[in-house]
Amino acid sequence: MKIETTLNGCRRAVDIRPGETLLEMLRRLGMHGVKEGCGSGDCGACTVLLDGSAINACLAFAAKAHGHTVTTIEGLASGDTLHPVQQAFLDEGAIQCGYCTPGMVLSAVDFLRHHQRPTDDEIRRAIAGNLCRCTGYAKQVAAIRRASESEPREDA
Repeated sequence: MKIETTLNGCRRAVDIRPGETLLEMLRRLGMHGVKEGCGSGDCGACTVLLDGSAINACLAFAAKAHGHTVTTIEGLASGDTLHPVQQAFLDEGAIQCGYCTPGMVLSAVDFLRHHQRPTDDEIRRAIAGNLCRCTGYAKQVAAIRRASESEPREDA
């Protein structure tokens, strides 16, 4: 089956297999920032934006992307300019091993589209579906707070 989708700003026609997940399709297309952690929607490593909303790509069928826009971590920056959330994660050293970082960043992008100047507790609740085994989340919370104080971007 063939679907039409916009992936990281580029219109694509993609052949998909029956039962193929969005995660599997994206990995097959070279989007290696999308990680498989648990395969059951519990860890957030596979988080992508579907029409701007964060979803777990391991739980969505690839066919769900038909006619929609998918943004992965690879499509978040604008040329050589990092998205403010990416820049904040870098500035705060909130990357550790990096496995959870793409999903955490994309969850934060979606959250910040709807919440200006969130509290630390609101940030912690927003990233509760993104598990990190390296940290206590302090640097990630600081990064998201920092990003919330930067100029908003409407493109993600």
